[in-house]
Amino acid sequence: MLVVDEPSLGLSPKLVEEVMRTLDALRREKGLSLLLVEQNARAALSIVDRVYVLERGRVVFEGDAKAAQEDQDVLEFYLGKEEVGFRQAKRYRRRKRWV
Repeated sequence: MLVVDEPSLGLSPKLVEEVMRTLDALRREKGLSLLLVEQNARAALSIVDRVYVLERGRVVFEGDAKAAQEDQDVLEFYLGKEEVGFRQAKRYRRRKRWV
């Protein structure tokens, strides 16, 4: 098992892409299990099978990467899907969905 904490922190977008490609190659080619702790959700979702989103120490989403990319809360709060202006911005009101 390979445990990696914030591998993209402080890196340029080009280097983030390279690091994620390398981690994915290690995972696939060497058969390693990868535990990736990452705030860059887009980068993480590109290489993982399973996703756990933690908020204040509680799991607020659990599922596969495809389900995470389709979940409205994950899209809005972690992937920036909803594009709204400053005045129309929603207040941070998430349903408590702790599992």
